[in-house]
Amino acid sequence: MKIRVMVAAHKPYRMMKDPMYLPLFVGAAGKEEPAGFQRDDQGEHISEKNPSFCELTGLYWLWKNETGADAYGLCHYRRYFAKGFFWQKKDRRILTKQQAEKLLEGWDAVLPKKRHYVIETRQQQYIHAHHEEDLKAVEMVLEEKYPACLPAWNRMLQSRSGHIFNMFLMKKDVFEAYCQWLFDVLFETEKRLDISTYSVSDRRVFGYLAERLMDVYLDTRKVKYRECAVVNLEKQHWLQKGFRFLKRKFCKS
Repeated sequence: MKIRVMVAAHKPYRMMKDPMYLPLFVGAAGKEEPAGFQRDDQGEHISEKNPSFCELTGLYWLWKNETGADAYGLCHYRRYFAKGFFWQKKDRRILTKQQAEKLLEGWDAVLPKKRHYVIETRQQQYIHAHHEEDLKAVEMVLEEKYPACLPAWNRMLQSRSGHIFNMFLMKKDVFEAYCQWLFDVLFETEKRLDISTYSVSDRRVFGYLAERLMDVYLDTRKVKYRECAVVNLEKQHWLQKGFRFLKRKFCKS
């Protein structure tokens, strides 16, 4: 099985030697890429949309330009799917091609283990962290273009857990169908949202929305998936994250 996993990066960073991984410099338009990285502004691309589409400019490039694989995936320069034991060195836990092949046997896709929000729904979490108008715009697009997805959309909004990071491994047919659907929804949503007054963080809106839409697609299309642990190569500041989470929930006007 030929597997191609893009590693989204916006700066120089150490990369895995496994040939399954393709270091991809996202938002490359007008910039000099790190040595050895593929650019996302070559061929058919949306590189200039990176401030609002984040790693999705790399996903679009992968979909449109990288052919011939049996399965495709997305991970991040500091965040990978992982196998092995938590006490092992992080670099040694990163998923290899052989392990990826085994994970995909009998499954359509591999997703990160779900994040659990516990004290609020995904709808509440998004509204506390971003702009409610984003969700309304997507819902309008789904209602007009993909009404069969609305039940899954509503289930996602009311759930208290979900897949995040826009990470995945998918067999080719699932990958291509997912990208076709995802970018159709996002490009139409983009036409309806005025993000000119958004903060730099909130302008990453289409990356945030894609995280929610992933579960909508999986649910609607009944994609057969399994979950896998994720390893972060950098230290996580959980106390800071927890404080920001509570601040958004209780202090946002």
